Amino acid sequence: MQRFSKLLAGIAAVLATLSCLAVAHEPVVLAADKELSWYRGNMHTHSHWSDGDDYLESIALWYRDHGYQFLVFTDHNVLANTERWVKVRNTKGGQTAYRKLKEKFPDWVEQRGEGAELEVRMRQFTEVASRLDEPGKFLLIQGEEISDKTAEGGHPIHMNVHNSHELIPPQGGRTAFEVIENNVRAAMAQREATGKPMIIHLNHPNFHFAVTAEDLLRVRDEKFFEVYNGHPGVNNHGDHHHHPSTERIWDIVLAQRIGALGMPIMYGLAVDDGHDYHHIPNRKSNPGRGWVEVLARELTPELLIESLEAGRFYASSGVSLKQITTSPNGMKVEVDPRPGETYTIEFIGTRNTTDLTGKPIKNEKGEHLHVTHTYSKGIGEVLKKVESTSAEYTFTGDEYYVRAVITSSALHPNPSEIDDHQQAWVQPVLGPGAPEDHHAHD
Repeated sequence: MQRFSKLLAGIAAVLATLSCLAVAHEPVVLAADKELSWYRGNMHTHSHWSDGDDYLESIALWYRDHGYQFLVFTDHNVLANTERWVKVRNTKGGQTAYRKLKEKFPDWVEQRGEGAELEVRMRQFTEVASRLDEPGKFLLIQGEEISDKTAEGGHPIHMNVHNSHELIPPQGGRTAFEVIENNVRAAMAQREATGKPMIIHLNHPNFHFAVTAEDLLRVRDEKFFEVYNGHPGVNNHGDHHHHPSTERIWDIVLAQRIGALGMPIMYGLAVDDGHDYHHIPNRKSNPGRGWVEVLARELTPELLIESLEAGRFYASSGVSLKQITTSPNGMKVEVDPRPGETYTIEFIGTRNTTDLTGKPIKNEKGEHLHVTHTYSKGIGEVLKKVESTSAEYTFTGDEYYVRAVITSSALHPNPSEIDDHQQAWVQPVLGPGAPEDHHAHD
């Protein structure tokens, strides 16, 4: 009888495994329906609480009025949860921001003093959220930009924490890798202690060219970085010397993590990094340049984070998508087109036959430079290119991963870099050439 029970248990386990495999191999369709909606959000925002030029409530109103469903405030090394008064003349937004605040919220502004001594009480996050949140329509989320630097070289390392509950001071570290890893650990420790979902992402890796692909690819619990940042000074495209673009960094990280290190996929975000909210457009760091579209059941921090961590989103600087379908056979992308625009869809990946060896770059003295190594052109290869509003890529059997980039014929109306076109970035998925242990956890 005992043997028979063990046999039944074994059969049940096999059936359960087969059932899981069947579910895992069914197509995954990312599209709005009766239960799911696309929610547009910006995950990098600055205000008068640090170095932005406007008040929290005015910034939140701008995003709500421009079709966003969520916004994360991420001021430098501060949470908007304390009593703070500021002199209007000393704020970055000055009289312009104050005048607009009074116009938009005439019954809301608390002030004292007159003339050069005029002060305004900065509203705290909870106050602004209570005033502007609309269930199911608009959601404000508390965050923080941990602004840190390396002990060696003083390279700036900035990371955004989302759904913060307590301030995380910069954790420091000798190298960029150590600083990133230490701050990720601090965020994950808070998440575990509170039992509430939180995520952390690396900001603008090419800001002062502080972060190399080799720094980023080894951080196990870091799953997000900014492939597009709307600040004009962050060098999304790299330069003509030794610094690759953020997209090139992404492909190197993906190829190494999947093909050599057995680590999870890294996802790419698009953000504003907004600091300047007046006289738009201009060549400063304006709102409205980059965002994420997250597919979720409801507009809550918990469900947004759940979808982000599962890769159920795409990043955009202007292109909208109707549907993304992935399956064991490949990937299909369908654009939501605008009249007069044409679209180029590129499927990008790395094959498991590609040499993943990186070669350090040295100066004239033979010293290693703090720049991303050079790698084979097979890393981040364009596997297929289509001029259409929809396209499909079929796996050939040797791809570590595949992602997609869609580029519109239309220029960005307020670009962070001159001649930028509007784009969308589809998140990478594992290909059949990835090691089996990756598929077991996918």
